[in-house]
Amino acid sequence: MAAGSPAGCGSPANPQVLEMLLTLERVSKAFNGLQAVQSVTVTVAEGEILGLIGPNGAGKTTLFNLITGFHRADAGQIMFKDQDITRLRADQRCQQGIARTFQLVRPFPDLTVLENVAVGHVYGRRPARSRSQAEVEARATVEFAGLAHRAAEQAKHLTLVERKRLELARALATRPLLLLLDEVLAGLNPSEVLAAMELIRRIRDSGVTVIMVEHLVKAVFGISDRVVVLNAGEKIAEGSPDVVAGDPQVIDAYLGTMGHA
Repeated sequence: MAAGSPAGCGSPANPQVLEMLLTLERVSKAFNGLQAVQSVTVTVAEGEILGLIGPNGAGKTTLFNLITGFHRADAGQIMFKDQDITRLRADQRCQQGIARTFQLVRPFPDLTVLENVAVGHVYGRRPARSRSQAEVEARATVEFAGLAHRAAEQAKHLTLVERKRLELARALATRPLLLLLDEVLAGLNPSEVLAAMELIRRIRDSGVTVIMVEHLVKAVFGISDRVVVLNAGEKIAEGSPDVVAGDPQVIDAYLGTMGHA
């Protein structure tokens, strides 16, 4: 794993200073009459890793889309850094410091790893002012993501784990304050999962708050400061991993069907 931190991501988080970065207040979203998210209230403190779990169709990705602006909430309010962002477009939220990865990674296949990441440095919070500046900053981000040895390779030649790291690097290139990770551990073997978890910790330690959606429950419980559980669009539990793991409602709705995997 490469040392250092991505350019522009700030100093290590101080666990004793926990100011609210993101607040969702009674947020709801329906599609064609089907309630995907129902009156969900969630807060995220600066410097924490928040795990978001639940069965398929629970509303996790919809909640991500509401936070990042890909969908607009039907009701409720979303506050980021004490600013109401409920009606802001996705690009405006990115400029405020919100970035995400996608479960299905889609890099520019014919661009190199460095070029893919440099594109991210042109957008988001405090964008690079020139191509040369973007490339210099991209090198630091690529190194942080553990891809320095592949910087000159076209993205289409990367392995799955390398494409996942590239997806992370592209999101980090926008200089986020809040990073939403969508199934970044999916498809990885156990050693790759451990390495990815360590990278996520380093991202948090660099000053980036993290929310992660993940079906690998043991990994979520092992890395998260708090866990929120959704079921059928509603929040059914919230708390430390130990508290959530022992919640009878969570066991009945989700963990029990997975054999506590």
